Amino acid sequence: MEYRSLGRSGLKVSTITMGTMTMGGKGWASMVGSQGVDEARRLVDLCLDAGVNLIDTADAYSAGASEEIIGEILGGTRKNDVLIATKARFPMGEGVNEQGLSRHHLIKACEASLKRLNTDVIDLYQVHEWDGQTPLEETMAALDTLVQHGKVRYIGCSNFSAWHIMKAMGISALDKRHRFVSQQIHYSLESRDAEFELLPLSIDQGLGVLVWSPIAGGLLSGKHRRDHTPEGSRQAAGWTEPPIRDVDRLWTIVDTLVEIAEGRGVSAAQIALAWLIGRKPVTSVIIGGRTEAQFKDNLAAAELKLTDEERQRLDDISLPKLLYPYWHQAQTASARLGEADLFLLGPHLKD
Repeated sequence: MEYRSLGRSGLKVSTITMGTMTMGGKGWASMVGSQGVDEARRLVDLCLDAGVNLIDTADAYSAGASEEIIGEILGGTRKNDVLIATKARFPMGEGVNEQGLSRHHLIKACEASLKRLNTDVIDLYQVHEWDGQTPLEETMAALDTLVQHGKVRYIGCSNFSAWHIMKAMGISALDKRHRFVSQQIHYSLESRDAEFELLPLSIDQGLGVLVWSPIAGGLLSGKHRRDHTPEGSRQAAGWTEPPIRDVDRLWTIVDTLVEIAEGRGVSAAQIALAWLIGRKPVTSVIIGGRTEAQFKDNLAAAELKLTDEERQRLDDISLPKLLYPYWHQAQTASARLGEADLFLLGPHLKD
């Protein structure tokens, strides 16, 4: 297992993170999984034995049950061996102030997560989604308070747009507060939208990148094909993340993954994960699963290195078309592009 710095922090995290949305099985999360403590414990042990040192959860996963399960498993001395990341933003009650990124909700939510996780400190506390009704100054001040009080060690964001992040970073610098060290984003061979703004921003600002749903909710596992949706899968249950805008493109990507995987004697999921782990801005990919077999298969991707030819095939088959102003920059600004610009524009520039 390789370990990488989380953004501009001194914290080292494994290139694979354990996701826990499958734990608890309450409410909307039941479509993803419903693992209890005993089953979850076996999966946690499996991941830790493979070298994973970061477990990611959220208060919204099964209405707090995922955090409770992690807290029971990692209670006592065992929790000193692993980093815990959790998130807050979504509703945790019926009250009007039981959601969002207000100071009221964030501090209350953090204290509740600490109790459920059976720990004194959260290693990485992430705001789970944008809140356009709370001033960012209030949000960043609340997060800074949690760090100053020793309840949180590092802060990050998830599902923000680039201007949201840059505004938050500017506020942190101006007010001399702790800044985000990472962002958690959706990114995969099927969905490379993050390459337009979020990943160049990470390169420029030194943000770590944690990737959720790296095999597109299982769509890139090789089990889903043009004419087959596995029975019992989250898609069969009506799961809609990620939205698929070009079905033919998806299956072309899957066909290529399967072909490369068969040539290497591994799974398509491992190829998709290895492609992500090899992308420069990516710090860690978050894997999840319902079974030990799924976790074992995904964990093997940590040691899989794609050849330049394999990587180029996948790059070419999934390359997104440039939106404005990027196509204009590619045509007229190529002589004065920086490192962050070239991450997106480089593959589109003519020799």
